Amino acid sequence: MNPSDRKYSKQHEWAKLDQDGTVIAGITAFAQEQLGDIVFIDLPSPGTTVKQFEKLGEVESVKAVSDIYSPISGEVTILNQIAVDSPETINQDPFEQGWMVKIKPTNLSQEMDNLLSSDSYDTFIESEAH
Repeated sequence: MNPSDRKYSKQHEWAKLDQDGTVIAGITAFAQEQLGDIVFIDLPSPGTTVKQFEKLGEVESVKAVSDIYSPISGEVTILNQIAVDSPETINQDPFEQGWMVKIKPTNLSQEMDNLLSSDSYDTFIESEAH
C-alpha cells in the first residue's frame, strides 16, 4: 500500500505537500522495485524550473537508466543530498529518506488534481501488472 498523504503520477512518482508549502517528490516503491538496485541519480540543480509530467532527471540501476518525471510544476529548491550520495536509500525507503527533490509549486491546486490518490494509484499499478 502506498501512503495516503501524497499523490501519484502514472509515471510512478509521488508528490507530498510539505508544511512549508513546497512539494516533496520521489519515486514510488513500485518504481524502485521495477528498477532494481539503484546506483546513481541525476537531478536538476536548485533554481531549475520543472514542468508537470516532463523529465526531471534520471535514475540508473543495475538494470537500466530511466527517466524521472516531475509530478508538479515549479522551481527545484532542494536536492536530497543523502539520496544523491547514497542512491540505495531510494530502494530502502522510497517514501521517506529516499525522496529526491523539493519543488516550490507554481500551480499547486490544479496540478495536484492531475495526480492520483493512493487508492487510484494502487488500482493503476495492479492493472499494469496484469
